[in-house]
Amino acid sequence: MKTTKISICLPTCNRPELLVESLTSCLAQTHENIEILIGDDSSDHRTQALIDSTYLHESRVIYVRNEPALGQADNIASLFDRATGDKILLIHDDDALKTDCIERLLSAWDLHPDLDIAFGDQYQMNDHGVVDIEASKKLNTDYHRTDAVVGLQTDPGRTGLVQMMPNNGWLANADLVKKISYRKQYGIGCEYVFGAQICIAAAQVFYLKEYVSYYRKTDVSMSKTTARSTTAAAVLAYDFLKSLKLDKKLEPARELALKRIVPIVVSVYARNHQPALALGIALSHLYAYDYGLNKRLYFHLMLVLKGLTATGTLKSSTQNG
Repeated sequence: MKTTKISICLPTCNRPELLVESLTSCLAQTHENIEILIGDDSSDHRTQALIDSTYLHESRVIYVRNEPALGQADNIASLFDRATGDKILLIHDDDALKTDCIERLLSAWDLHPDLDIAFGDQYQMNDHGVVDIEASKKLNTDYHRTDAVVGLQTDPGRTGLVQMMPNNGWLANADLVKKISYRKQYGIGCEYVFGAQICIAAAQVFYLKEYVSYYRKTDVSMSKTTARSTTAAAVLAYDFLKSLKLDKKLEPARELALKRIVPIVVSVYARNHQPALALGIALSHLYAYDYGLNKRLYFHLMLVLKGLTATGTLKSSTQNG
């Protein structure tokens, strides 16, 4: 696999300082046959100036500034389209790769030549790039990356539905990545949709129980800034999951995914003046609250009641007026 060409797709937007760290980790890969495709959606020229001044003579870095900006999904999709490698790896501009990430993930193909996707564990780091080991262990456990499931996955589709496969730092066959791609109709839920769809389409998915990448948890990430909006990733993922047609064997995976997502969606709707909708979702997915044993249910019911009361008051005021 040493001769395998890898296309590293690196979308960026207004974060040249972080991009340097991510790009440095890509250039340091022990697997040398790589191209690094950068799609820049920035609103200014700082990133372009950085590339021109620092990486002008680095032939492995192929930079494009999107004018106008494409948005998250189309930016990533355009990177996939430009990729000329046999396999594709996606990494976001605020995250990074271990130096042997590609080498270790490629080793899975030595064991299973017909493999479609390989991924491993992620370190969690803070804004300053400091790794939190305990948080990293919890992150991977929370997303079902445990010793018990190392190797080929029995149900590849489940791997994507329950978000076991991370949203970046994975390695996959280029033809499959391009076939599934990112789609802007899912908004910022496009990450979840892509992960689910590519694993459902894959014949073989491999989980390597090794740290291969770094995930940066920041206070200004897209997911945090939209977390309480009805366009939040969780809401869009919920809509996708509910409409998705699946084989019966994947229904338990759908339920497990909804168990994580439903409480978030209920909270979002309750806080956005749609208490009746929030209540309906909560009551139709009581398993997400352990059938009433989870205190979170009662907190959300309180939010719903507060919302219903406010709605009733508003209607009364309108009628009286």
